[in-house]
Amino acid sequence: MSKIVITGGAGFIGSHIAEEAAKENEVVIIDNLDDYYSPDLKQQNLEILLANPNVCFIEGDINDLDLVRRVINDTVDYVFHEAAQAGVRISVEDPFKPNNVNVLGTLNVLKASLDAGVERVINASSSSVYGKVQYLPFDEAHPTMPVSPYGVSKLAAEHYCRVFYEVYGLPTVSLRYFTVYGPRMRPDLAISIFTRKLLANEPITVFGDGEQTRDFTYIDDIVRVNLRLLETDAADGYAMNVGGGHRITVNDLIAHLRKITGSTSEVVYSGRQKGDAEHTLADVGRAKELAGCRPEVSIEEGLAKFVKWART
Repeated sequence: MSKIVITGGAGFIGSHIAEEAAKENEVVIIDNLDDYYSPDLKQQNLEILLANPNVCFIEGDINDLDLVRRVINDTVDYVFHEAAQAGVRISVEDPFKPNNVNVLGTLNVLKASLDAGVERVINASSSSVYGKVQYLPFDEAHPTMPVSPYGVSKLAAEHYCRVFYEVYGLPTVSLRYFTVYGPRMRPDLAISIFTRKLLANEPITVFGDGEQTRDFTYIDDIVRVNLRLLETDAADGYAMNVGGGHRITVNDLIAHLRKITGSTSEVVYSGRQKGDAEHTLADVGRAKELAGCRPEVSIEEGLAKFVKWART
């Protein structure tokens, strides 16, 4: 049984990784229960996780280096670094917080992990590092030109991970997530907002004309790649896309959800938001080659699962 630390483990993605990892490992969650969205939702996630005796929770902030050092000590084998200040749009309003959390916080996690001699740090990155589209699908060689402070902060964190591997010898992998969705997802994300509105037959607001496209990735596919990295070191030093490998327009997304929910909600179009990417699509070849993982959940299947969960 390995000992795993998961930063941000009370959040959407971190809690799913923790739930699966704790079936065969000791899991320590560190999370500051930030109020970017309701801490009550994170407490609900923790109630699920702490029902497993293999899980323990420490409330704390990754910007507290002394605390991070106490949590990531020489008894720890692996670190999943999921803690972050998320939100493209909020980063445009306040670029300092994502820098403090996503860059300086990551540096603390890496330094503590290096000093503790952990076997690998798996860092949660984002498709936001690509930004301006030069071609699709995005492969990992695509130029990185973020269009938001959030994207810049995640790219900086990736470079720190790479440098800690190349210079200090700390095994690291950065996973570039593409628009993750599923049960327990953040309430501020599009699929979550649209589903709530559709189930209530309330109007939906779409920023732009709805023809922007996204590669949506179901949470189970994200968890699968993360846990695979406990078994292979082939990906050390790399950044890898983790996406669904397909894209649909926002308008088509709403059409899928409308069909599943039977809703009569009207769609209202508004102005585009600063920092939003126009299109995303993942080339998942590297994840298949190095981690032996490919996306398994289609958008239709994933949306049906999410709506079923949302109804409860």
